[in-house]
Amino acid sequence: MTEATETTKTIEPRKSRARHQLSASPPGRAREVLSSLRTRILAGYVGLLLLAVASSFAVGRQVLLDDLNDRIEARLIVIADEIRGISARSPVASGESGAERVRKIFRGYLRNNLPPRDGTLLALVEGRPFLRSRTTVPYRVDRDQRLVARWAKLRDSDRGRAETPAGPIEYLAVPLRARGQTQGVFVAVVFRDPAQAELKSAVRATGVVGVAILLLGSLLAWRLATGVLRPVRVLSATAQSITDSDLSRRIPVVGSDEVAQLATRFNAMLDRLETAFGAQRQLVDDAGHELRTPLTVIRGHLELLGDDPDEHHAAMALVLDELDRMTRIVDDLLLLAKAEQPDFLRLDSVDVGALTTELCAKSKALAPRSWDIERTAQGIIIADRQRLTQAMMQLAHNAARHTSDGAQIAIGSSIRNEHARLWVRDSGPGVPVDEHERIFERFARGSSGQRLQGAGLGLAIVKAIAEAHHGDVELSSRPGAGATFTLVLPTDQPIAEDGRRP
Repeated sequence: MTEATETTKTIEPRKSRARHQLSASPPGRAREVLSSLRTRILAGYVGLLLLAVASSFAVGRQVLLDDLNDRIEARLIVIADEIRGISARSPVASGESGAERVRKIFRGYLRNNLPPRDGTLLALVEGRPFLRSRTTVPYRVDRDQRLVARWAKLRDSDRGRAETPAGPIEYLAVPLRARGQTQGVFVAVVFRDPAQAELKSAVRATGVVGVAILLLGSLLAWRLATGVLRPVRVLSATAQSITDSDLSRRIPVVGSDEVAQLATRFNAMLDRLETAFGAQRQLVDDAGHELRTPLTVIRGHLELLGDDPDEHHAAMALVLDELDRMTRIVDDLLLLAKAEQPDFLRLDSVDVGALTTELCAKSKALAPRSWDIERTAQGIIIADRQRLTQAMMQLAHNAARHTSDGAQIAIGSSIRNEHARLWVRDSGPGVPVDEHERIFERFARGSSGQRLQGAGLGLAIVKAIAEAHHGDVELSSRPGAGATFTLVLPTDQPIAEDGRRP
C-alpha cells in the first residue's frame, strides 16, 4: 500500500509537467507565428491597405457631403435671385397696396416654379403664412410658430439652419419690400435628412466596397507573401537537410527575380561545397591508401628486425627511404590543399623569354639528357614566377624520368592570342590516349613502362598551378612517339570586384 502511494506521488509531478508543457506549447507556437516574416509582411500590407481604404472612405464621404452642401446652397441662391428679379420687375400699380403686390408676386412664382428637391417654398405676408408649395414634406414649417416668428421679423436676407422634429433644415429667407416697408418674406427650405439619405447610401456602398477590397487585398497579400517566401522556406528546409554526407539537394529556381537569384546563388554555393567535400573525401581516401603502404613496410621491417648489425643498417635505410617518400607525399598533399586558397599565387610581371632560358638551365641538373630550347617567346605576362617554375620543373623531371641518357628533351614558349604557352617535349614512350585525362588526377599513374614510379601527385600539382592561373594543361602524345605537356595561361589575370587580382 505504501509503495503504491509513493508511486502515485512520483507520477503526479510528471503528469503536471506534461500538462504544463502542453499548455505552454500553443503560446510558443502563437509567438512563432506572430513573429514570422510572412505575418509581418501581411500585417504591413494589410495596415497600409486599411489606411488607404479608411482614407478613401473619409475623403469620399467628405467630398459627397461638400457636394450636397454646394447643391443646396446653389438651389437656394437661385430661388432667392428669381424672387428678387420678379420683385424688381413688378412695380406697384396705382391703387394697389404693398401687401397685394407681394401676394401677386408669390402667387405667380409658386404657380410657375417647383420647390427644391426634398424641400418646400413658403410665403409670409404681413407676418403670417400666406402660401406654400403643394408638396409632401416631412414637417410643416408654416405651422412652426417659432420659425414663422423669426422669419416675419427679417429686414435682410437670412441664410441659416434650424432644427425641427423632422430633422435639420437649410433655409434662405428673402424679405420683399414695397413702398419702403417689408410686406412679405419668401422662404426656401430644404430638409437635410432626405437629402442625406442618398449620401448615406453612397457612403454605405463605398464602405462595403472598401471592406471587400480590404478582405480581397488581405487574401491576395497572404497568397503573395506565401508565394514570395516559399523559396525561402525551401531554402531553409534544404539547408537544414544538408549534411556532410549528402549535399545533393538543390532549390528549384523559378523566374528571374531576387528570390530566384538567391536560390541560384545558394545552389552555386552548394555545388562548390559538394565539390569541395567530394575532393576532401577523395583526398583523405587517396592519402590513406598511399600512406598505408609505407607504414606497412616500415612496421613489417621493424617487427622482424633482429640483432644483426647489417640487418639493422639495411632496415634503417629502407625505413628512412619510406619516411622520405611519406614526407614528399604529405608535402605534395599540402601543396594541393593550398592551391584552393586565395593566397596560393603571388602575381607579378614575368618575362616569358627569360623564364624559358632559366628553366632550360635548371633542367640540365636533373639528368644527363639533351636539353634544348625549342622556341622562346618575347613578352610579359601576369603570373606567379615561382609557381610556373615549380610546374615546369615538375614536367621536366617527369620527362627525365621517362627517357634514357642522352635522349632529347625540348623546352619552349610562345605568346599568341592573349595566351602564353610553355611546354616540355620528350622522346619517351608516350602516354596512351585513354590515359590522357586520368594521369592528371591525384595518385594516378600511367600504366606503361616507368610511369608506375612516384606517388602520382606531380601532374596533379601541375594542373592545380595552371588552373590557379585560370589556365589549363594540354597533353599531346601517342605511344612510342614521346609526349608534349603544355601550360596554357592567359597573359593577364582577371580583376576581382574589389579591384584585386584573385
